[in-house]
Amino acid sequence: MNTIMRKSVLSVAGLAFVGGVFAGPIAHVANSADTKPAAVAVQADKPDISKLIPHSTQGEQSHITLNDEQTANVKAIIAATKKAGLPERAAVISIATSLQESKLENLGHLGDMNDHDSLGLFQQRPSSGWGTPEQITDPEYSTTAFLKGLKQVDGWQDMPLTVAAQTVQVSAYPDAYAQWEQQAADLVAQYWNS
Repeated sequence: MNTIMRKSVLSVAGLAFVGGVFAGPIAHVANSADTKPAAVAVQADKPDISKLIPHSTQGEQSHITLNDEQTANVKAIIAATKKAGLPERAAVISIATSLQESKLENLGHLGDMNDHDSLGLFQQRPSSGWGTPEQITDPEYSTTAFLKGLKQVDGWQDMPLTVAAQTVQVSAYPDAYAQWEQQAADLVAQYWNS
């Protein structure tokens, strides 16, 4: 950026440019006849819906009311997604997957009701190499493991949610993830910037 343009941009922002150094706010006195409203960049409170659901949702959508534990798990999934440097869409896929697999509950062993040795938010299996039972029941670890699998799926960003989730999870019910896309997107929109 050239010096004149930099001075203009800084002036609009209320900052001074002194000898190649940026200084703090400056007093700006202007004749009201030659003042023009400045364009101000405002960070959106919520992520753009077109990034959260780049394709329309597929099929009928489901919704559940979340308790405090489930909400904490949503926030943990979002935090792990950010820590992994992935965009909001990855959080939507992760949350929708967890909604399908566990209703966002960090499940331990369910005895006779257990699906093999599946555990945690994503119903990952120690016997399939997802990690130890202790690791899989840690929301940050299990989300990171899911995201690692997602990143290995070529073109996951451009796939329908259910295809991306199924490619990672290899579920007996591959189309079931789609029903949670809207709620997952709503949760990401609500908590991504909080």
